[in-house]
Amino acid sequence: VSLGAYLAGRMGINEMVQYWVAQFLGAIIGAGILYFIASGRVGYDIAVNGLGQNGFGQAYLGGYSMPVALAFEIGATFIFVTVILGSTQAKAPSAFAGLAIGLTLTMIHIVGIQITGVSVNPARSFGPAVFVQGVALQQLWLFIIAPLVGAAIAGLAFRTKLLEADGPVVAAEEAVEMTEQAANLAKK
Repeated sequence: VSLGAYLAGRMGINEMVQYWVAQFLGAIIGAGILYFIASGRVGYDIAVNGLGQNGFGQAYLGGYSMPVALAFEIGATFIFVTVILGSTQAKAPSAFAGLAIGLTLTMIHIVGIQITGVSVNPARSFGPAVFVQGVALQQLWLFIIAPLVGAAIAGLAFRTKLLEADGPVVAAEEAVEMTEQAANLAKK
């Protein structure tokens, strides 16, 4: 997300790097806490049970291939970052940004959990891979490259105004009214 925001012109490079450092440190700490909790269960084995690491191939969840995993992660990250940048731009009804972002992330997980475990964030994949090692570490490259590519495409689309809104600002009350009208039309 921070790469997309940087490329869209909404964040400076220093701020982006600070976000990255914080996210990767947080991912290691979070995975460490998760490992501590999981290892408290009798019979837990990180090599067998894992730690929620991302992956692809026949041995991983749905058994999807590397090209499919790559396409999913790029596409899902592009959609996610597009929704974040779109719902937080100046001319968007900001009252609905959280709802739009949350529902988008939920749908991405529903669709992709069996494909890759859903990364859409290199730090999210890095933390568990550091602890699990093996295949998780070998496949980590995909979960770093693909989200960066998807975020870059979204960020550049906003920077070039391909996806930037150019209509009038909609007040929160108007957005609620438009949502109610859409719901009423859907009922008919």
